[in-house]
Amino acid sequence: MSQKVVVIFSGGMDSFTVLNLAVKQGFQVFALSFDYGQKHKKELKYAAKACAGLGVHHKVVDISAINQLIGGSSLTSDSIDVAEGHYEEDSMKTTVVPNRNMILLSMAVGYAVSINANKVFYGAHSGDHAIYPDCRPEFVHKMNDVCAIANYEAVEIVTPYLDVSKTAILTAGLEMNLDYNLTWTCYNGREKACGKCGACQERLEAFTENGVTDPLAYES
Repeated sequence: MSQKVVVIFSGGMDSFTVLNLAVKQGFQVFALSFDYGQKHKKELKYAAKACAGLGVHHKVVDISAINQLIGGSSLTSDSIDVAEGHYEEDSMKTTVVPNRNMILLSMAVGYAVSINANKVFYGAHSGDHAIYPDCRPEFVHKMNDVCAIANYEAVEIVTPYLDVSKTAILTAGLEMNLDYNLTWTCYNGREKACGKCGACQERLEAFTENGVTDPLAYES
């Protein structure tokens, strides 16, 4: 039997690439997605479809009740509009969900222990470092230290693309012949991607820099 691993899979480009990488590396993959009350819950449908295509075990967990405790993010609050502009602009800080990755990683590690997996993969990358503290190398390294001692069984946090850009992640995925029409990136969960939020702009930039056309439909 191949080694079991858990992949936190949002349904977006980065985690889709990580998921496929883990599959290609021969791991027995257990994909884990979270409904945390995000406006772009549409991404979970894309996650389910991608996992079905790969034949990967997929679990979606509803943790939306946490929004009773953590607020102030445009991704989860109807009273705050999702900012438009580049990912590294200060306005994008409104998309930070307090402590999100620590919460998700903690739950994923618990899941890993319960199924006898010793690795949890997630798609942090260098483009997130400016805005999201819980995607920065220092956070990942300290979470790794904690997860090594939090249970009787040590679990490793694996971030294959921690030090590279979204453009480089897409390059890696294209080399694996991945279909990015199976992913959703936009922070607005409308019928088509908005093309204006930071997530859309970074995605479009990655495709442009790779010299290929994004297969996803956009509003403009």
